[in-house]
Amino acid sequence: MNAVYDISARKRAVNLTLNEDLVARARSVTTNLSSVVESLLAGFLAQERQKRAGAIEAAKETCAMWNRFYEKHGSPADEYTNL
Repeated sequence: MNAVYDISARKRAVNLTLNEDLVARARSVTTNLSSVVESLLAGFLAQERQKRAGAIEAAKETCAMWNRFYEKHGSPADEYTNL
């Protein structure tokens, strides 16, 4: 599997607006909130990449199906054209 992101890239501070209670509760169970958030973001990106790849594959399969239909039956619009 390809890496979702460059794990050797430098780290930088970012500003996020998060629920104060959620952050407090998360900090009570981890000493490295940044690492947890980074891991969750990486998982989210991997999931989104997989979802988008699936949608692209489904579109390709649909196009192939319509092409097979057209080769076998012609265009459904042909019976309505007067050209």
